[in-house]
Amino acid sequence: MIISGLVLVPGVYSLVRYGLRPSIDFTGGTLIEVKSTVVPTGASVQKTSNDTYLVRLQDETASVAGEILREETVGPVLGRELLQKTITAALIAIFAILAYVAYAFKNIKFGISAVIALIHDLLVVIGLFSLFGRWWGVEVDTLFVTAFLTTMSFSVHDTIVVFDRIREKMKRGEGGSFEAISDQALTETMGRSLANSFTIIFMLLALILLGGETIHWFVIALLIGTVSGTYSSPFVATPILILWDRWEKRKRVK
Repeated sequence: MIISGLVLVPGVYSLVRYGLRPSIDFTGGTLIEVKSTVVPTGASVQKTSNDTYLVRLQDETASVAGEILREETVGPVLGRELLQKTITAALIAIFAILAYVAYAFKNIKFGISAVIALIHDLLVVIGLFSLFGRWWGVEVDTLFVTAFLTTMSFSVHDTIVVFDRIREKMKRGEGGSFEAISDQALTETMGRSLANSFTIIFMLLALILLGGETIHWFVIALLIGTVSGTYSSPFVATPILILWDRWEKRKRVK
C-alpha cells in the first residue's frame, strides 16, 4: 500500500489539478513534418531526425518555412469524437473484464479484485503522464490510447494467471488457509510472470534507446504499464482478494 501510494498520490493529484496535455488528435489542429535547417516555431515542435521536425499547430492558418514532408489536419469535431470513443472503449472493456472474470471463476470477488488492480495500473500510467505533461510538456495522443488499452489487457492477463492457480488449488482441496493457498499460488507463478514481463521490458528498453523520437513516449507508456501490471497482480489484486476473504470470515463469526 505504501509503494502504491507513493506512485498514485502525486499522479492522481496532478491529474485532478492539471489534467493531461491533449495533442491535436483530441483538440484538433494541424501536424506538419518539415525539413529545415532552421528550427521552426509553433505550438509544439518535436525533432525526429537531422533537420526534420514535427510541428503541431492549433491554428490551421499558421505557416512553417521549410520542405514539408507530411501534413495532417484534425478537426475539433473529430478530436472530440475520438476522445469520447476512447472513454467509451475503456469503460466497455472494464465492464466486460469484470463480467468475464466473475463468470469464469464463479465468484464476483475475483472479478472486482482484478478490476481494482486494473484501475490501479491505469491510474499509474495516466497519473505519471499528467506529471510528465506538467514537467516536460508531454502530450497524450492516439498512440497513448493504444498504450492505455494495452496496459488493461496485460494487467488482467497476469492477474488471471495467479487467480487461476488459486482456483485450481481450492478445487483440489489442498489444505491450509486461503492466505496460504494464495501464497503458494503466487510463489508458483512468480517465475513465469517475471520471465514473461522481463522479455517485454527488455524489448521496450531497446525501443526507448534505439527507436525513433515519434514513438518515444508511446514506448515509455507501455513500459510503465508493463511494470505496473506485473507489480499489481501479486501486490494489489491478490492482497485485495485475501483482505476480502478475511472480512467475510470475521463477518460470519460475528
